[in-house]
Amino acid sequence: MKSLVRLLALLLVTCSLSHSQKIVIKAGRFLDPKSGNILQNQIILIEDGRISSVGSGTTIPPDAFVIDLPEKTVLPGLIDCHTHMLLQPEDGRGFPPVVSKSQAFRTIQGVAGAKKDFEAGFTTIRDLDSEGAGFADVALRDAINKGIVPGPRMFVSTFALTITAGHMNLAGINPDVQLPDPASITDSRDAMITEIRRQIKYGADWIKLYATGTLRHVDPVTLEPVHQVSLEDVQAVVNEAKRWRKDVAAHAYGGLGAKNSVLGGVRSIEHGMFLDDEILKLMVERGTFWCPTIGTYIPDADEEMTDFRKRIIARHKETFQKAMKMGVKIAFGTDVGAYEHGTSVREFMKMVEYGMKPIDAIRSATTRAAELLRMEKDLGTIETGKFADIIAVDGNPLENIGALKNVVFVMKEGRVYMDAR
Repeated sequence: MKSLVRLLALLLVTCSLSHSQKIVIKAGRFLDPKSGNILQNQIILIEDGRISSVGSGTTIPPDAFVIDLPEKTVLPGLIDCHTHMLLQPEDGRGFPPVVSKSQAFRTIQGVAGAKKDFEAGFTTIRDLDSEGAGFADVALRDAINKGIVPGPRMFVSTFALTITAGHMNLAGINPDVQLPDPASITDSRDAMITEIRRQIKYGADWIKLYATGTLRHVDPVTLEPVHQVSLEDVQAVVNEAKRWRKDVAAHAYGGLGAKNSVLGGVRSIEHGMFLDDEILKLMVERGTFWCPTIGTYIPDADEEMTDFRKRIIARHKETFQKAMKMGVKIAFGTDVGAYEHGTSVREFMKMVEYGMKPIDAIRSATTRAAELLRMEKDLGTIETGKFADIIAVDGNPLENIGALKNVVFVMKEGRVYMDAR
């Protein structure tokens, strides 16, 4: 009987109520990322998809729909700043998806993946390139925004910029066969600028630049990655993106490619397992964000742990711990899609294992991530005027970060999408 009542309540909130209906959430435990405290018995009033009041003394309007979460921990919707909605774990094995799957099929998979990540508590994501699925990320973003399918708020980067023989080239393919590469090949600054304009024309929110190669381009002895861009290249990309009021995210493992990216003005460095002290210091000085994506480089249980991979993981941990001490702006990013959608919480676990306090790991996916996206006025905390992006979990994530696995309630802009209490 209780399950039936909950189902009817969820249908009422999501379908029957107008967007202007007053909604009240009674939070038994309220996690505030800013203060780092958990407050008891807070009342959140929501109107027109935004929070109009929050606090223990908030008056409950007589006409409000009340959602009571007396035994749950309520916190802001989580933000993942590095995802791939059009990518699936099997795409890293066998033929690449640009060859083996149609864009239509990948889009359908993206809808399913977005739903899983959404129900895992991520109400906002930055999707850093479709990896050969064209502008399907724009289509998925727009379908979510129009309410056609459920999912997180998306900021998308469409194609990424790379170079011939660099990352996101189809390697080992018969050169007599013409196949599309998973990214845009831009071997000159003019080509980069033209491609940026094309991407923005068709809906890109962000520009992604491959500033270094991938793992096959890393020297197995020195761990030095191949750099793909000069400082002048990065500056040209950043300046053109800036013209259109867009930011640039740079895939950069370390070395000269990462240094050029920071000096050239990118908004964020992605992965960065080989960032050295000089680059980390530059990032602090220039306010460059870092999305470490730790978990994506750790093999699954059925995968071989090579000596090369062990060295990468060790360097990643070392870099992460240095970055924390030096005050680098660490934003939560997972690379989900390279592994199963809906399991991004494993990144929190690894961050805490590497020495980050649980509250700081949560901040990386709320206040810090919102800052990276330039959305701090709308996202990242449960405060008056912000979007009513709210989740609830069993347990206390400040005591056990694993509590974030147990998401039981998801609201985005005042609409309930999941209520599994």
